[in-house]
Amino acid sequence: MAEILSQSKGWNGIKKPPGLETEFHTVISVSSNDDDCASLEHILKSGWAVIRRATIASALSVLREMPTPIVICDCDVLPATWQELLDRISLLPNPPLLIVTSRLADERLWAEALNLGAWDVLAKPFDADEVQRIVSIAEQHWQDRHGACLGRAKQGKSSNGIRYPAATGA
Repeated sequence: MAEILSQSKGWNGIKKPPGLETEFHTVISVSSNDDDCASLEHILKSGWAVIRRATIASALSVLREMPTPIVICDCDVLPATWQELLDRISLLPNPPLLIVTSRLADERLWAEALNLGAWDVLAKPFDADEVQRIVSIAEQHWQDRHGACLGRAKQGKSSNGIRYPAATGA
């Protein structure tokens, strides 16, 4: 599985999508299912970079390097779980919003995910309008919450000294 889909290199081995310095948004897709990632890329093709990761550990390595507003994680990803990912991202300076995906997105999963702090749950196969709506609202919420922190990052370094790439847009 391709770990990342983009066209130009940058960020310590993470490929940098074209135009990121301008109007580009990033989402990390955590799934071992290539079809799920491809579907998200197709749905979010306009204005979004989808970074593919097969494991939670590899997704966390990206999140430590760059602030990312949204992580979309399959509920069946192994060896760790989406709940563990939620716990780990909550410790980040600008934690992303987690959207859980499942072929069996029933009321039990929805209740568990929302009660534990996930942003939302998406049923698979993905409905394009629903994915775009949920991702757009989540990204705007993240920008509203963390935009001031990212303003410092655009200047060069964040308050904790980590260097972040310049990223603009709402």
